[in-house]
Amino acid sequence: MLTINVTGTPAPQGSKRAFVVNGRAVMAESSKKVKPWRQDVTAAVLDTIANTPGFEPFTGPVRVDITFYLPRPGYHFRTGARSHELKDSAPHWVDKKPDKDKLERATCDALTSSGVIRDDAQIAAGFVEKLYANGPTGARITITPLTTVAAALPSPGHAAATVQGALL
Repeated sequence: MLTINVTGTPAPQGSKRAFVVNGRAVMAESSKKVKPWRQDVTAAVLDTIANTPGFEPFTGPVRVDITFYLPRPGYHFRTGARSHELKDSAPHWVDKKPDKDKLERATCDALTSSGVIRDDAQIAAGFVEKLYANGPTGARITITPLTTVAAALPSPGHAAATVQGALL
């Protein structure tokens, strides 16, 4: 198992733009925020690997769990002398853009380009959540090799674990 802590601003994989250069079609990301996020993920992966003696890239099926920590909007905070405090009504979960699946796509592509996994097609299971950050923004990524069926099931802390358990 490998846990990677990424500091940065999570960015969603956007749509692609196509244009022609010298008679050839070229595809480019429509979002300028994706590249810095992927660089943050790659740097965190390489740093984690460098500090993990004997690490070998994952070659078989893996489970990838990701918790994204997104910036809180200003309206989550009180005003005046207590402007550094969260309102009691400030939510824990992010129910606004960016989309969870687009964040996951950009992050998993970075895991592939960093070499920690061969191909994001290896990701056979996982859990992704979006939370508002109470500290630095970024993500916590855990990669677990799938050697047993039990390794693919959600951890007991996730709401999906109850649902999965009922299906077995």
